[in-house]
Amino acid sequence: MSTSEPIRELSELVDRKSLRKSVAAGAIGVLVHWFDWAVYAYLAGTIASVFFPEESATAGLLATFAVFAVSFLVRPIGAIIFGRLGDRLGRKQTLSIVILAMALSTLVLGILPGYSAIGIAAPILLIATRIVQGLAAGGEFGSAAAFLGEFSPAKRRGFGVSWLEFGSLLGFLLASFVVFLLNLAFDPQQIADWAWRIPFLITVPLGFIGLYIRSKIEDTPEFQQLQQLETVSHAPVAEVFQRNLKEFIQTCGMEIFMNVTFYVVLVYLLTYQEVTVGIDAGSAALLSTLASALGLIIVPLAGILSDRIGRKPVLLTAAIALTVLSVPLFMLMNDPAPWATFASTLGLALILAIVLGTHAVTVVELFPTRTRQTGLSIAYAVTAALFAGTAPYLLTWLIDATGDQLVPGYFLVGVGLVGVATVLSLPETRGISLLKAQDLETATVTIPDLRTAPGTPAAAASKTTSTDTPSTSTTNTTNTLAEGDRS
Repeated sequence: MSTSEPIRELSELVDRKSLRKSVAAGAIGVLVHWFDWAVYAYLAGTIASVFFPEESATAGLLATFAVFAVSFLVRPIGAIIFGRLGDRLGRKQTLSIVILAMALSTLVLGILPGYSAIGIAAPILLIATRIVQGLAAGGEFGSAAAFLGEFSPAKRRGFGVSWLEFGSLLGFLLASFVVFLLNLAFDPQQIADWAWRIPFLITVPLGFIGLYIRSKIEDTPEFQQLQQLETVSHAPVAEVFQRNLKEFIQTCGMEIFMNVTFYVVLVYLLTYQEVTVGIDAGSAALLSTLASALGLIIVPLAGILSDRIGRKPVLLTAAIALTVLSVPLFMLMNDPAPWATFASTLGLALILAIVLGTHAVTVVELFPTRTRQTGLSIAYAVTAALFAGTAPYLLTWLIDATGDQLVPGYFLVGVGLVGVATVLSLPETRGISLLKAQDLETATVTIPDLRTAPGTPAAAASKTTSTDTPSTSTTNTTNTLAEGDRS
């Protein structure tokens, strides 16, 4: 047996129970984050009246959105902090810290007194809670994506990692449903007085359930391998920019493609359809809900398809579709026919879902294990802060300045071209080993066979599948890994 075999087979040997637990652990934090994020957005008007002086409703709403923006601006800081921790201490550690920070900051928000009770301290404490949320959000994607990618079997890695974005869409859907029930059960005054707190308090037990799940998991086989080899990076942030700059730039391109499309389709489109197209708020909300529901179906299927035919064909199809179809779909959206807005919204949602189902696994496979979480976290957070978070404001200004209702379509054409260029620059990574030459070139100890290492999921799995697996030793670490990279 060659020394590359245990490297390639680590994730294949994780038993099904551990795999299901890892999927739940990876997805639940993303669900909690996007549930909280969406609830805050849906209740922005109410939050403005509670935490800011009542002299100007408009000023209060702007202040609420400014606080919202703060959470975007601090994400890159959180990405650096948690990305570095994840690549030095392990994925499990950061997954637990991130979800604990989310749960506690949401709990504080849910019980925080308003401006009428504690004055200027109310908005200051609100800002503090959103800063903590933003820092945690900066670490969530990289932690969860690296964890799911490294725990998923190579042949089904696209499907395994797709549950990350399944969690984000489910968070959106649950938030809209809870806010709908809130408006159904309480009158506006009750919501403003106290009922607005309910959705945030619901998030807290979800967060602690997620913390419990994450506390019971093992770290990933690949990270355990680095620890055994004593090749864990001591300066992953510097290493990303010194040795993985190409992969970082490619990941930035991929996350611009995904993030901007995500925010335009699932966030901005609500406002566009109400203000520009002229449909009522209820219908716009229903369309957004249907778009998310369609995504729940398509995202795992896109992950499965990428496992069958490769990452590049799936992503390139979506990028070309966004480039070619965005303007026609926005033209259709402005058509007065009753079915037109429905069809155009679901068309955009379909393209988005294909991207969501494939982007995370693709960027996971670009980086070596030593710098994977750092590279993913920083690229995701920076692109979200600079491009995605600003997209709704930019599009609103451009439509007002030009009078052209098709501006969002032109904007998405540009995003689609970024996607095409990025995908064409990528290697095909389907099924590639996640331990690369960079991970093992400084190894000074024998490569352990994690199939028999005590206390690991792989060891438990090997007991049930084989009783005569021979152990393996290292002859040439760098040559071994080069062989693994070609597999």
